[in-house]
Amino acid sequence: MLYRRFGRTELQMPVFSCGGMRYQYKWQDVSWQEIPPDNQANLEATIRRSLELGINHIETARYYGTSEMQLGKILPHIPRDSIIVQTKVPPQEDGKKFRQIFEQSLANLRLGYVDLLSFHGINTPQLLEYSLRCLEEARKLQQEGKVRFLGFSTHGATDLIIKTIETNQFDYVNLHWYWIFQDNWKAIETAHQYDMGVFIISPSDKGGMLYKPPKKLVQLCQPLSPMVFNDLFCLSHPQVHTLSIGAAKPTDFDEHLKTLPLLPHAKEILPPIIQRLEDEAKRVLGEEWWYTWRVGLPSYEETPGNINIPVILWLRNLALAYDLVEFAKNRYNLLGNGSHWFPGEKANRVRELDLSDCLKNSPHRHIIPQLLAETDAMLGGEAVKRLSQT
Repeated sequence: MLYRRFGRTELQMPVFSCGGMRYQYKWQDVSWQEIPPDNQANLEATIRRSLELGINHIETARYYGTSEMQLGKILPHIPRDSIIVQTKVPPQEDGKKFRQIFEQSLANLRLGYVDLLSFHGINTPQLLEYSLRCLEEARKLQQEGKVRFLGFSTHGATDLIIKTIETNQFDYVNLHWYWIFQDNWKAIETAHQYDMGVFIISPSDKGGMLYKPPKKLVQLCQPLSPMVFNDLFCLSHPQVHTLSIGAAKPTDFDEHLKTLPLLPHAKEILPPIIQRLEDEAKRVLGEEWWYTWRVGLPSYEETPGNINIPVILWLRNLALAYDLVEFAKNRYNLLGNGSHWFPGEKANRVRELDLSDCLKNSPHRHIIPQLLAETDAMLGGEAVKRLSQT
């Protein structure tokens, strides 16, 4: 395994992390007696395989249902100084409530401390405010030896992520960034300036459901698999320290491991693949659209009906250029149900709304309403819920 210094924490972080949101039994808390033995056996086998590979960063969250409790059956039996354990607690209006939730996490994990504690989901200015209110209690937890380092995870807008980083109150950040979504690069650069650890959330799932890629994407990424291409793209940037592998079973690490021997050769391997991907997008979407589609787009808050125009057009691009239709449908139908984790609405009511004012700064203002309607027809379907709601 390859390790990178995780910013000012000075932790030696494996470039792959064992994320804990796919191997647990349920997204809701249940009693231990309800956990099927085969599910627990699979979780423990996954953790053991992770450690065999040198992936010693185990990442979970209070609201990953039974994940913490199930980890609490194996982690106490592993030498504590050989693992890096991270959990996440949502920001609370009251710091004492934040502490109470964290104490439950620690009890579930059956550990004396966690190495990394994240404020889970600083996705809005209000949640940033709540997090700053909770810092006093979080610092007390550090003083008591229950937490080593504080960070935050986010699905928020780039400017909010940068604002949170610039408070200089956090040691690391968990955020989204991968080949199909590079918007947060400025936030990564800012985190680097503050010497923060950088953890990439769900690059294989949110990065395009790359565990079951469409044939077209497979061909474009040759000689690599889309998953290995994406891993190599992310890790070729030294500002990125670790990628989450949301392993559901022990063999889920195997494809990712193919990335490691390629890293020294990333500068030779990546450019021709990136060129093919970009050329195909330009061919399918048109060069003018490729270079200018984002210009002047309003946020969902500035749009009638809260239609999330940038996200919808992004999903349209992916579906048309790379055949990422299943991924695009899944994300599109989460709109309206994703709360602050994936905000805004679908375009199913676009024909009823006047978007002329909010699109006045877009060079494509005259065609975007029609494109939104076409995208809704292509991707619209049954509403999708966040995993934690299932």
